[in-house]
Amino acid sequence: MTPIHTVLIANRGEIAARIVRTCRRLGKRAVVVYHEADQDSLAVRLADEAYRIDGATPVATYLSIDNILAACRATGADAVHPGFGFLSENAEFARALDEAGIRFIGPGADAIDAMGDKIRSKRIAQEAGVNTIPGYDGEIRNADHALDVACSIGFPVILKASAGGGGKGMRVIHDANPDACRAAFERTTSEAQAAFGDARVFLEKYIERPRHIEIQVLGDQHGNVVHLGERECSIQRRHQKVIEEAPSSFVNASLREAMGAQAVALAREVGYASAGTVEFVVDPSGAFYFLEMNTRIQVEHPVTEMITGLDIVAEQIRIAEGESLGFNQDAIQLKGHAIECRLCAEDAERDFMPATGKLRVFHPPEVDGFRLDAGVQEGDNVTSAFDPMLAKLIVRGATRAEAIERMRAVLARTVVLGVTTNAAYLERVLAHAEFAAGNTYTSFLEEHKAALQIPAPTPEQAAVVLAAALLSNRTLADARFAPPAIHGAMQDWRNE
Repeated sequence: MTPIHTVLIANRGEIAARIVRTCRRLGKRAVVVYHEADQDSLAVRLADEAYRIDGATPVATYLSIDNILAACRATGADAVHPGFGFLSENAEFARALDEAGIRFIGPGADAIDAMGDKIRSKRIAQEAGVNTIPGYDGEIRNADHALDVACSIGFPVILKASAGGGGKGMRVIHDANPDACRAAFERTTSEAQAAFGDARVFLEKYIERPRHIEIQVLGDQHGNVVHLGERECSIQRRHQKVIEEAPSSFVNASLREAMGAQAVALAREVGYASAGTVEFVVDPSGAFYFLEMNTRIQVEHPVTEMITGLDIVAEQIRIAEGESLGFNQDAIQLKGHAIECRLCAEDAERDFMPATGKLRVFHPPEVDGFRLDAGVQEGDNVTSAFDPMLAKLIVRGATRAEAIERMRAVLARTVVLGVTTNAAYLERVLAHAEFAAGNTYTSFLEEHKAALQIPAPTPEQAAVVLAAALLSNRTLADARFAPPAIHGAMQDWRNE
């Protein structure tokens, strides 16, 4: 297979900028597509070429297969990297590229199809000898059927969208209340239809207080498959990951070997050739169960890169070029501990409401062992058109404790003005004694909600804030008597 010359990145934000950097290091020409809302973005500025695409909405623009094919023809791209989200797990997209003679930097369409349907993927996992959660792996027909199945399995249970992902299309049923069961079924199917165009749902046992632990796999076109250890992603809000780390403080060598072997077996079962992630839920006893396989690069892949020294995007590109992995399982060594925090434009004190505005200052610190994967830069306008994530803050330490302290220092010293972020909230999570002890699980943020709220100010702090406010008002009032030039400058400052 011939080498790839030009990679078109069918994505935006930090992942697009991150892929551009790897392409540049590999000597590949990088093309970024963009909607008008992203015309001044960091990814557009970094790329060798940027090609504008349009659609009914900003998000729809990036979801159009025709847009991407047209961009490939116009720019001469011979390969497409989809990043994550948007078209990254769309089998129709992978097939359309193949028909056009353009390489898809990801797995084959058949593997995407197999793992994209939660009912089918669970059956394939069982055939591959992978542990699966007890449940009914067929389609739940109606609310009465859901109640019958739930009673046979034992409560609590969870309804899930078959085509689901990203925490959407899920409802927990705690007991045999028919009204609650009917409401859960109706809401889950409705949400599944709206989010994925597929109302089918299935049902399985709900594992209480689980950890969310995933295994990164790499497979090539020659049948070689390895895993790169685990990532723990248990710190979640509404099923959305907030903080990720590698390795997990809970996983020992034997559990890592068992989970890794099952992830590799599943990848082999579907002929997987690219980077992928097999996600598991792990109960407090250490029993683990298959959740899903994501057939793309993950948002949290940098923590694996930090402890293995591998560039997973580079490996994806080499695999798409037909190269073999060049290393076996024994060559994978996990060194140190890495943590990633998702820095988002949102107000943690107002139920994480998305924040918008002009990013007047964005100044992360210079700290040893710190990596910044950003999709923004100073001067950018942060809108509500896309996901609120501004950047990923990633650190590595020799130990987990060192990584936590390093991340806390990064969060404390990251200066963002113009847009509210969740930085202070993330720092409070890292400072929590239970997080430090490694007692993490998917309900962590909810169970510790009160402790993670911003602490009430002391009387001394309140007095300082009041004095500052009074001084500010006095200064602005005095400006009325200032010379015209100074008065105008004060007005400009107030209006920004």
